[in-house]
Amino acid sequence: MAPHNRKRPAQDDDDVQIISSQPSSRSLSNAIDLDDEFDTDDGLDDAPEATQAYNSSSFSFEIYGIFPSKVVGCRYYNGLATFGEMVVLKREPQNQYDRNAIQVRNVQGNQIGHIPKQVAAKLAKYMDDKSLLIEASISGPKGEYDCPIELRLYGTDDPRMRDQLKAKMQADRLPIGHMKERIKQQEKLDQERKKAIGLAKKAARSAGVSVGLGSSSLQVSSSGDEQFNPRNYEDMVDQFGISEEKLANMPKADQPKGLLTKLHPFQLQGLQWMLDKESPKLPAVDSKEIVQFWQRSSRDSSLFTHIATNYTTRESPRLASGGVLADDMGLGKTISVISLILADKALGRKNADVSGVTLILAPVSVMSNWSSQMAKHIEKEHALRIMFYHSTLKKPLNPQEIDNYDIVISTYDTVSSEWWKPAKPKEAVRKDGVFSINWRRVVLDEGHHIRNPVAKRTQAAWHIKAQSKWALTGTPIVNNLKDLYSLAKFVDLSVMNSMDIFNNTIIRPVGKGDEAAVKLLKYLMGDLCLRRRKDMSFIDLKLPELSEYIHRIKFSSHEQEIYDVLAEDAKGRLDMWVQELQMNTTNKVPSGTNSYRGVLEIILRMRQVCNHYKLVGTDRLGGIMAALDANGFVDLTPENNLALQQLLQLSIDSQEDCPVCLDSFKEPVITKCAHVFCTPCIERVIDTQHKCPMCRAELDALASTTVKPMKEAPPPAPQPELSLTDDAPPSSSKVDAILAILRAQQKDPAKGNKTIVFSQWTSFLDLLTPHLAAAGFGTARIDGTMRAADRDRALDALETDPQCTVMLASLAVASVGLNLVAANSVILADSWWAPAIEDQAVDRVHRLGQKRECTVFRIVIEKSVEEKVLLIQEKKRKLVGVVFNERDEDGEVGGRKRKGKRRVGGVEDLRTLLG
Repeated sequence: MAPHNRKRPAQDDDDVQIISSQPSSRSLSNAIDLDDEFDTDDGLDDAPEATQAYNSSSFSFEIYGIFPSKVVGCRYYNGLATFGEMVVLKREPQNQYDRNAIQVRNVQGNQIGHIPKQVAAKLAKYMDDKSLLIEASISGPKGEYDCPIELRLYGTDDPRMRDQLKAKMQADRLPIGHMKERIKQQEKLDQERKKAIGLAKKAARSAGVSVGLGSSSLQVSSSGDEQFNPRNYEDMVDQFGISEEKLANMPKADQPKGLLTKLHPFQLQGLQWMLDKESPKLPAVDSKEIVQFWQRSSRDSSLFTHIATNYTTRESPRLASGGVLADDMGLGKTISVISLILADKALGRKNADVSGVTLILAPVSVMSNWSSQMAKHIEKEHALRIMFYHSTLKKPLNPQEIDNYDIVISTYDTVSSEWWKPAKPKEAVRKDGVFSINWRRVVLDEGHHIRNPVAKRTQAAWHIKAQSKWALTGTPIVNNLKDLYSLAKFVDLSVMNSMDIFNNTIIRPVGKGDEAAVKLLKYLMGDLCLRRRKDMSFIDLKLPELSEYIHRIKFSSHEQEIYDVLAEDAKGRLDMWVQELQMNTTNKVPSGTNSYRGVLEIILRMRQVCNHYKLVGTDRLGGIMAALDANGFVDLTPENNLALQQLLQLSIDSQEDCPVCLDSFKEPVITKCAHVFCTPCIERVIDTQHKCPMCRAELDALASTTVKPMKEAPPPAPQPELSLTDDAPPSSSKVDAILAILRAQQKDPAKGNKTIVFSQWTSFLDLLTPHLAAAGFGTARIDGTMRAADRDRALDALETDPQCTVMLASLAVASVGLNLVAANSVILADSWWAPAIEDQAVDRVHRLGQKRECTVFRIVIEKSVEEKVLLIQEKKRKLVGVVFNERDEDGEVGGRKRKGKRRVGGVEDLRTLLG
């Protein structure tokens, strides 16, 4: 039996046809995602429309079998469906007639009928425990009583868990033919791969060539390092993406009246695109045009077909107004929105029931930037009336007062707390606040803040009423395609604003290399999103060249011993965690929590050893973990408090999310049962429930049951007189590599080279500081412990002091809101899972105002977890390249104009990460 190919019914030649090809064995997005792999739903009433409760792992499920069945009870429901149309299954456990009931709905949410009772009895438990993902499509004409349907069963691609699922499905007589074929194919591929590796090694030995990567010494801009362009990827068919040529030839708008600053040609093009997207039009009669997936049928021009789902209707589809402006940092997304507001105001294109006011949501740190940019770029006689709606700056906000303003600037957290206050939101009309107003438009600055579809801030943003909706972000994909779903849902793209449909048509099939799904994805982003890069020829910012290198180094023997011990421990804990997950069948209490935490902790320590073994410490929390396993909580003694603070720091360093609000931690605390929450979140839970929401342990009061982080000491003062023979901390392989790069760059003082050294860990910057001082490098530093005035002094020293040649910078702090063009070199001392954070940090150096060629060095320990992190980054970058069809001058996807070679690789799961 051949692997399943999902096909759609034939259409007329004039209709677009998107037919799935055989899924590729190479996955584009099934890399383990440690940023949000374990996102959890907090049980909110209006959670996303994920009727099968998707989690990250389900996005990479593979086909197990095809189950022909039917929809019954059609005469009782008015939902329409036609042959070949995708439909959605929804569990109905509260059905008084059948607890196993499964509804069948069309893509507009209208019920067609039910799955037969006998079939539902088999499938319901698999849907409930999320072990199977079931996609469905109508496979024949709908009759008065029933309708043929084809069910496609998808399950885990993990070989160990697959065997258990296979046994259960065989017992229930469910089809697994595709799973068996997939296993045979994988075994064949594994044999071919092993054979190819053996032949390559044999050929290398006979030729006297050593097989491996890396360099033994550093030579700046020489062949000693592997030169690397992380945004170059293998070619893909260019069909639906907006090519650079098309971007260059886009029509231009006129300079908006009242705008003081003269716009660049590419900004006028972007303005015209935004104006067009705010007034979208359906395809004209007899046109082959596709608008937001809708196309007219050549057989009947009154019919509209949704090309992703084959849903057909005579009613004019609702089109989304707005989109995603995803231009590179520094291309003027802020002034683009200001221009749009002025141009649209002159046109007067708002609906009668809509206010003329624009709502802008932004991080607190950039709220003032919006008002200052408006003052800078708008002529005084056309000045916009601005209200800040945040904290103590709140003024009355209601439909009666809103006409006194043109712009309201608020924050994500302000709007989120307003939507969820006092407890759960209701769809009732609100009399005041953000949700009482139908806005002319809403603009999300740093729109990737809503990438988590079950986060409260995301759902709050979805519920804002506005005629047009815009998301501004240079990083629309931070981790995976789920990020794009949140943006499509926010813009309110019809049909595709359902997680079921977005996953079935794009996320999961793209993850398996389905070419048809890749085309849909490219079309989606070509229609919804505008992305221009700084290196595009028609942008012509004349930025100097940016070169990136991977500098591979080896552990010392002492460091290797420590790393090997941690790696073996991690593999053992991973096995334990998998066993606990497999043994847990209740789904009532999270299983394997401590083992999973242990795996993450050791992976973090392995990464820290790559920087400096002193970061790891000697006590690895073994005692408190044993106590938690035995009792579920620990007494808050001084010794246990210290250990809990270490666990809390682990969660902070791992950049986990709060399990209540599902956003980044704000004022994090850890409970006596070792669960980490935002202080406001857990405080509300304790006040109402007096129990931990994760494990139900008793929590009497916040102060007596939680521990705050230990206070971070300020960075040590530079000690120029220190020598390596004094009391400086010992060096490490990575410290030595950083010093070697800096010394090489200082060989030509006339060039005035200055370098930013980025690290995730301020403790590593502490260890590095005395070594730089002893080597004679003048340094400045910027991190989250510093006051604004101290930060300004450090930036001034980098810019004006010729003796200050190195800035030590925290990656999280320095990746946003800074201009670092005084430097022309970057050293990434360690790598993070999400490459977008590093890209933003590098772009603080390589941006408008930079006059010198720039160089980036990534220091990587050979044969360590750091190489696996690069592979994770590569998959995420590759996904962005596919989505936006980005090509460099050599025709490769995703490339900036950087020097470098292309690396290809993959990460399948945590076991590979630890291999």
